[in-house]
Amino acid sequence: MKANRFLIGLSVTLGLFAAASPATALTAIINARLVTMDANYRVLPKATILMEGERIAAIGDEARLNTPSPETLIDAQGGIVMPGLISLHNHISMIAFRGIGEYDVENLLFDVMFPLEKELLNRNLIHVAARHAALELALSGVTLVTDMYYHEDEVARAVKAVGIRGVLGETVIGFPVVDAPEPFGGLAYAEEFIKEFKGDPLIIPAVAPHAPYTVSPEMLRACRALSEKYDVPMVMHMAEFPTERQLITDEFNTISDDESIVGYLDRVGALHDGLLGAHVIELGSEDIALLKERGVGVGHNPKANIKGGQGLAPAFEMFTTGVDIGLGTDGPMSSNQMDTLNVMGYAARVARVKAGTSAVFTPRDLVEMATIGGARALDLEEDIGSIEVGKKADIVILDAKAPNMQPSYDAYATIAHQAYPGNVRTVIVNGQIVVADRLIEKVDLDAHQREWDAVMARVAEFRKTLAVEPKP
Repeated sequence: MKANRFLIGLSVTLGLFAAASPATALTAIINARLVTMDANYRVLPKATILMEGERIAAIGDEARLNTPSPETLIDAQGGIVMPGLISLHNHISMIAFRGIGEYDVENLLFDVMFPLEKELLNRNLIHVAARHAALELALSGVTLVTDMYYHEDEVARAVKAVGIRGVLGETVIGFPVVDAPEPFGGLAYAEEFIKEFKGDPLIIPAVAPHAPYTVSPEMLRACRALSEKYDVPMVMHMAEFPTERQLITDEFNTISDDESIVGYLDRVGALHDGLLGAHVIELGSEDIALLKERGVGVGHNPKANIKGGQGLAPAFEMFTTGVDIGLGTDGPMSSNQMDTLNVMGYAARVARVKAGTSAVFTPRDLVEMATIGGARALDLEEDIGSIEVGKKADIVILDAKAPNMQPSYDAYATIAHQAYPGNVRTVIVNGQIVVADRLIEKVDLDAHQREWDAVMARVAEFRKTLAVEPKP
């Protein structure tokens, strides 16, 4: 994608050991094994990070930092301190339906997901479920989630309540849905959503045409125009299924027999440097070159792709070609688990099976995709994705003392192949502590549980009517 397009506020430049303004709250992390993910991939064995408000003010040895005493001092105790994890594709409110459709289902999308959504979706379910998902994401070290669903204003409010970032796309699709009674009505909804949240410190609103087989060429161009009008991202499922060309033919009859999905999207004017494509499995080398040329970012979802039987994406080829690619999980019905930590190792395993060699994706490559690579795919690398002076303070601390984290000879290998979500001790987003000692800071969990229980009870009752579910 085009560099530095969707900036979160304005970056500042501070000296390495600059003194902080006395009017701004100071937070310091000490005893950090710091994985910076900067341009030189520096790993500092014992570092201190000073945060001034929402940004990183200084990085260095504790003894050299010439600053006032911080209001908040966090002892990392030798744990790995790294940039917040970035998830590039999800439908987080679908967590209310997680675990349904896990038996012999011919088409999960049409036989399970669409009936559930038609019967059960409303503002309350979307909001409460999004909050529940954001809690899970925060506890696993995800500081930014990219989402596409309905009533994204409710998703935005839920994500903000937990305290993490969201790049949130309002879905545009060619049939009536919960927030748009007319086909493609999500486009008007998306514009109002964008107006409401444009400039928010945690939320970047986006427009989300569902897929090339559910959105006409005219509406794809309209979505792109909206993205460019407001300078916000456009997110879309893309080249996900082997049958996608036939689906486009059946619905719109606008694709040629010899066209790839990526080639078709380029011809109809959908590819542009504000687009983030999800899945992106069915493509060849010419398509990869075209994605790079057009500046399209890619959200790679290896766990969901394999669980759904869609296929093996050429992720390593995209990565080595220079396409801006990061990691996602897809929705909670597609991969069930939503943490980016475990996706790293899974991405390597899938790519190595596809390539027939283990010489694919180093641990550093995997951590790159989960952090600064995801930021590049969203055009946010100037503000997030690495721990550098002047950037937003989105930081995760991993427990070094947990048995599975030892031994740790290489920090990248430990993160990519050993760490679990349960190893996340502390999460900071925009300079604010969101998770402290594995506990959520900003949400009344008892009150949330009461609302969540009511949602689950309603879903459980309707689940009994689905023919694809086993009967007691």
